[in-house]
Amino acid sequence: MLHKARSLGLRARVFEAGSGVGGTWYWNRYPGARCDVDSLEYSYQFDEALQQEWKWSERYAPQPEILRYAEHVAERFGLKGGIQFNTRVEKAAYDEAMGRWNVATSDGAQMSAQFLILATGCLSSAKLPEIEGRERFAGESYHTGRWPHHAVDFGGKRVGVIGTGSSAIQSIPLIAREAKSLTVFQRTPTYTVPARNRPLDPAYEARVKSDYAGFRARNSRMPNAFGSDFPRNEASALSVDAGNRRRAFEERWRHGGLPFMGTFGDLLLNGEANAAAAEFVRGKIQEIVRDPATAARLTPRQTIGCKRLCVDTDYYATFNRANVRLVDLRESPLEAITPAGVRSGGMEHAFDCLVFATGFDAMTGSLMAIDIRGRAGLALRDKWRDGPRSYLGLGSAGFPNLFIITGPGSPSVLTNMMVSIEQHVNWIAGCLDWMRSQRHSRIEASAQAENAWGRHVNEVADRTLFPTCNSWYLGANVPGKPRVFMPLLGFPPYVEKCNEVAARGYEGFALS
Repeated sequence: MLHKARSLGLRARVFEAGSGVGGTWYWNRYPGARCDVDSLEYSYQFDEALQQEWKWSERYAPQPEILRYAEHVAERFGLKGGIQFNTRVEKAAYDEAMGRWNVATSDGAQMSAQFLILATGCLSSAKLPEIEGRERFAGESYHTGRWPHHAVDFGGKRVGVIGTGSSAIQSIPLIAREAKSLTVFQRTPTYTVPARNRPLDPAYEARVKSDYAGFRARNSRMPNAFGSDFPRNEASALSVDAGNRRRAFEERWRHGGLPFMGTFGDLLLNGEANAAAAEFVRGKIQEIVRDPATAARLTPRQTIGCKRLCVDTDYYATFNRANVRLVDLRESPLEAITPAGVRSGGMEHAFDCLVFATGFDAMTGSLMAIDIRGRAGLALRDKWRDGPRSYLGLGSAGFPNLFIITGPGSPSVLTNMMVSIEQHVNWIAGCLDWMRSQRHSRIEASAQAENAWGRHVNEVADRTLFPTCNSWYLGANVPGKPRVFMPLLGFPPYVEKCNEVAARGYEGFALS
């Protein structure tokens, strides 16, 4: 966004809480952290020379490599001088008389700007569990989303991991190789499919780079904005017999990664089709995990894909190790964290280290952490008390000249985030340029358009199986958070709508 604003001749400044660029890849440095979208797709497309010259090492880039990429981009385009690091925005208030946002930062500074753009990220507000005694633990403790910048040595130590979401599934196999013992505390079993990560095939890379524009265009037409090389099979899982269905699932399992949910077109639309996919993965767990009791505890029973599908390397096989133990919190509820470790089901587990893999206050957490006040002093926290309300996920009524990148009500976390981010940046930049040409100084989403958009987001979700389980898409991982399905399903129709809104003079927005 900074690069794009500068290209329009606008003055812009970025405030960043970290001491460097990278966002997700700056903070999430836990063992095994890597992307679950292919590297050649999870990358910027705004500069052809950058696309051609950068070399990825693996199919799924690891965190250190993605961070190096972010740093390279910032250096290449001279962006670091426009970023104030180690600084949080604490307050932002709209001055109606002046038509400007007054912004206060953690260093005590205050400034004003005509436009305020929130690029705070969907998964950037780390969520520590609300467990009695957490602060009293005497050993080392870490959250996967706020990992230290130095290597953590688990060698010879007793380690407890609380949580079994994506970051746990990536880190547990690596921690298990080092630790004297590893105990995993699981509340809800997670579906995960093998990544099949490998060094990036030079021939495949050359083929993509020979027509990168075409490759990007094909991906942009995919429902999740990635995966055109192995697209979704639009046929129903129920249109073939059991043998052919299993062979199709096997092919996707061998390929690895998120395309597994594209084995058939109705896996998230039809309960019977979904049950077939879920049963296939359950069978794989039984094959991989040798102890039947542990395998049973690791086996999910909910809809597959209603929570974000995870991608792993040797996750289930890790539970065959002699130094790894699984505690099912449905059988042995977590009671407290003690100075020595964890008390669960009346039993004390002693640890040298605790790892909280407990995720994020997704979609809205980092936005609500700022005291944002729009017209007549309206607080965003108050407006969104019963769930986020936006128009296109880009703006919210009552908050003029404020844009949100990948906000709730946009496809964001259900897509290749890099593509969704660039689409929003391009739309916002186009809007600012158009406003300047039309001599407009203010833009604000209308309440009518916002309400209609909210109904649309929920209607689309309700046609699927996504709302059938408690997921962070619904805010279910945060006690007291309203249960609202926050992202919009379907990238191509969303882009079409955004383009239509712009073509009609930013229909649904009030301009002056």
